[in-house]
Amino acid sequence: MSSLSNEVQKNRPFCSHAAAGKEAVRRCSEAKLTTDYRFPFSVDSDRILHSMAYTRYIDKTQVFSLIRNDHLTHRVLHVQLVSKIGRTIGRFLGLNEDLIEAIALGHDIGHSPFGHDGERFLSDICLACGIGTFQHNAQSVQFLDKVERKGRGWNLSIQTLDGILCHDGEVHDIALKPEINKNFRTLETEIDTLIHHPETPLTPMTYEGCVMRMADTIAYIGRDIEDAIRIGIIRREDLPAASVAILGETNGTIVYRLVTDIIASSQAGEAIRFSPEISHALFTLRQFNMEAIYLNPAIKQHLHGIRDLFHLLFSRFMDDLALRRENSPVFTHFLHHMDKDYIRSHRDAAIVRDFISGMTDSYFLEQCPESLRPRTIRMG
Repeated sequence: MSSLSNEVQKNRPFCSHAAAGKEAVRRCSEAKLTTDYRFPFSVDSDRILHSMAYTRYIDKTQVFSLIRNDHLTHRVLHVQLVSKIGRTIGRFLGLNEDLIEAIALGHDIGHSPFGHDGERFLSDICLACGIGTFQHNAQSVQFLDKVERKGRGWNLSIQTLDGILCHDGEVHDIALKPEINKNFRTLETEIDTLIHHPETPLTPMTYEGCVMRMADTIAYIGRDIEDAIRIGIIRREDLPAASVAILGETNGTIVYRLVTDIIASSQAGEAIRFSPEISHALFTLRQFNMEAIYLNPAIKQHLHGIRDLFHLLFSRFMDDLALRRENSPVFTHFLHHMDKDYIRSHRDAAIVRDFISGMTDSYFLEQCPESLRPRTIRMG
């Protein structure tokens, strides 16, 4: 590391339990990183920002698919909010903000088109094809480690990839303490376990990964409420009174109170945690969101049609691979110039999984017959 980098590092207020840049471990060593003025986890952030998959965030659904409203949250905004919230918490706890940022920016890169509904449809197909379920957090690692740069991957640190794999913001945690001493073999084992046993709990290897997982929940819980109010499927007065009394009723207040509570309740070396009162209020609000927003039939009008299109495209691209139809998009837009090691090590079903899951919502629909494409609806 350069003298400039060493001098800056001395002045950073890291606590003793923060992930140190010098401990970043990559699959392949890179000599230039030992003299680069950038910190190793900052390099990870830069590589994720410049990935092809990151550019596609802008047209990936967060919650509301096929709804015309320019002010709804898409994944590109969500990951920025997660990064901001996570770095704020990390700063006050003396953790490594560069690592938090890298995990945050990359954590949802593996999401399929059409959000969690698309993930469920693709998972059913993958399971039927014998390659395990589809899990977006495992797919995020797959993209960054094995698909990007035409199959060479970005050679990110194990700390970043582990945080991405273990980020599951849908799990309600009152407290998280890292499981240390993981390596790339651990990563591969956890990915394999996850896709074949999706309920398996995973815990990050760093305090930064624990913070990012909490930040994921904080970033979406209130923002989804604001989006749902904006399109008229809930009213602010519908929010559960018990949660409102503790967390407030607007996204800004909810975020502030959750972040403040984590900072006040956590201590690196012990656990990243919510207080019991805040945790219960958050759990109640999450239950409300699930019933009133995520399962609301008003935003599921095209669900069956989208499911059928996932099956149609998967079957079509499988046939294209089997019959070597090299004018197919799976060849021209995905496998063209792909590293031979990637092709040799992936079954056809895994190749199609990677191709489809990387699509934006609009590109996915472009691959479908025009007569079968669902129409967007205006809400709000």
